[in-house]
Amino acid sequence: MSAEASAARAPGLGDTAGPVSQPPGPVPEVSHGGRGLLGSKYVKLNVSGSLHYTTIQTLSKEDSLLRSICTGDIEAMIDPEGWVVLDRCGRHFGLVLNFLRDGSVPLPEESKELEEVLKEAQYYRVQGLVQHCQNAMQKQTDVYEGVCRIPMITSAKEEQKMIATCRKPVVKLQNNRGNNKYSYTSNSDDNLLKNIELFDKLGLRFNGRVLFVKDVLGDEICCWSFYGEGRKIAEVCCTSIVYATEKKQTKVEFPEARIFEETLNILIYEKGGRGSGASGLALLDQRGPGSSPGAGQSEEEGGGGGGADRRVRRIHVRRHIMHDERSGGQQTVYKD
Repeated sequence: MSAEASAARAPGLGDTAGPVSQPPGPVPEVSHGGRGLLGSKYVKLNVSGSLHYTTIQTLSKEDSLLRSICTGDIEAMIDPEGWVVLDRCGRHFGLVLNFLRDGSVPLPEESKELEEVLKEAQYYRVQGLVQHCQNAMQKQTDVYEGVCRIPMITSAKEEQKMIATCRKPVVKLQNNRGNNKYSYTSNSDDNLLKNIELFDKLGLRFNGRVLFVKDVLGDEICCWSFYGEGRKIAEVCCTSIVYATEKKQTKVEFPEARIFEETLNILIYEKGGRGSGASGLALLDQRGPGSSPGAGQSEEEGGGGGGADRRVRRIHVRRHIMHDERSGGQQTVYKD
């Protein structure tokens, strides 16, 4: 068999050669129009696959790159089907066209997308759209957002997730004045306000280092909780039930020094801090027998099996006999 006959034999008829790859089809040629597009009324634009159909009048409204293509000042690439080919991303080209049609256009609110529109406007030299984008970006920078934000807890599930995922220490103030079945003592409302004011001041002072959260849905009238590394470290309860002359009353205290002390203690749980983790607990244990628990009595819970790192300091202010705030009276703490 001759070489010509072997070459002409169809593949798959007894030969072991693989399939013969066919040469790729011809690439459509793109012509370069040097005389512009003014001879036409309508223009077909292909912007990286994004097809647009518009008029010469629209493209010539501003002294832009598109007008220069129409007048022939800039050479246009035209494919065999008559589409003017523009080698740019076509995502925002429709917005550029709408601005040329109407003179204004709604801009995206996302900063990243707004920057993309600005770059396209600068490339096509549509100065009106460039100025429009720059004004919108300036308005975004002029909007002031507070740097100190205190979230409000809306559910127990949200609270657990927030504390477990937060990389900073957490201080929570739970205050619910309406959750009381007795009347308040004379100074309780004033002390409750003082606790809230102290919470706000601490939130400003330790902003960025500690996450402060408020809980107005809980059962406690006024209670501070301190968390580190996802677990509760200490608690300061500011309420107690006391005997008045003939009835029980709810008393709210303001142990300012103790609250401030626990806030400073919680700073050792900052990520990357010198006292974070177990070493931080060792620092707390080194306060010695002379350190006072403040205005209240401190209780440590958690059992011996978990070690010192599982103890929670619970401070209940004035869990002892105290004098009545009114003259001549004496009241005793009622323990549930």
